[in-house]
Amino acid sequence: MRQILFASAATLLPVLLAHNAAAHAVLETPEARAGGYKAVVTIPHGCDGEATNSVRVDIPEGFVSVKPMPKPGWTLSIEEGAYAKPYEVHGESVERGVTAVTWSGGALPDGQFDEFALRGTLAGVEPGQKLFFKTLQSCASGEVAWIEIPAEGQDAHALAHPAPSLTVLASETGAAHHHDHAEQATVAGALKISAARARAMLPGQPAGGGYLTVENTGTEDDRLLAVSTPAAGRAEIHTMEMKDDVMVMRPVEGGLAIPAGETVELKPGGLHLMFMEVTAPFREGSTVPVTLEFEKAGKAELMLQVGPARGGAAGGGHSDHDH
Repeated sequence: MRQILFASAATLLPVLLAHNAAAHAVLETPEARAGGYKAVVTIPHGCDGEATNSVRVDIPEGFVSVKPMPKPGWTLSIEEGAYAKPYEVHGESVERGVTAVTWSGGALPDGQFDEFALRGTLAGVEPGQKLFFKTLQSCASGEVAWIEIPAEGQDAHALAHPAPSLTVLASETGAAHHHDHAEQATVAGALKISAARARAMLPGQPAGGGYLTVENTGTEDDRLLAVSTPAAGRAEIHTMEMKDDVMVMRPVEGGLAIPAGETVELKPGGLHLMFMEVTAPFREGSTVPVTLEFEKAGKAELMLQVGPARGGAAGGGHSDHDH
């Protein structure tokens, strides 16, 4: 991997950005707990009078299994290499992965901003630890290298070009935990997927449940066709209904409609994801990787944060599921 260096003062002079917090490249979500995380690097504008045509982000140690989001009009290139140490992700040891991502060939005008997204897992990190996403913004006449790391006790805002940083939070459970992750929406086409979560499985429980919200911001209807995960042999979209005073759960035939301009919520006691032939029971505080396949938006990958079991029954009572 090439090392990112500051351009010379003469080269940078015409493209330096205003030295204030609003002008800095930053992470949209600067705090997160260990587990699934979507890193969105915000480039606040182009260069002084010039468009930004390349953005490179170095992946810090501790952010693993990274997958970048492609951007229309930009060419995506990925560098891979060995991590400094092995990381455990979903019970498996991960030793290699994405180390840098570059979006090039685009044009971000000086008077506009844009976002560059990566999804991965925060692993082997401790509360209070900071991860720095060194970012290189390139224009026609030079570069702006957002790579400065503050010294102990130094305010990052005092730096001319601070690297976008993430602070690791202590692990929490419960509603507040779920709320935090609900703010990190996954975008697929015109769809915004949020509040992705699952419940811990009770001893002897044969299947697990997952929940999320899908907002269709577009003008065309879409449809959730399938769901899959390496954590289970089978995954389906299920609905619940009362039949002869008995709650019955059945697979949704033909996929789940996501009407244009509407929001569909999968929640306990209603529509939900069901995971069968689970390889290992879902544990509170862990994550479950899931791939959703939509008719028009294509595939979307996300992490379900596993919260408390809460007795299990409210999650759809999978132990007494009616096949």
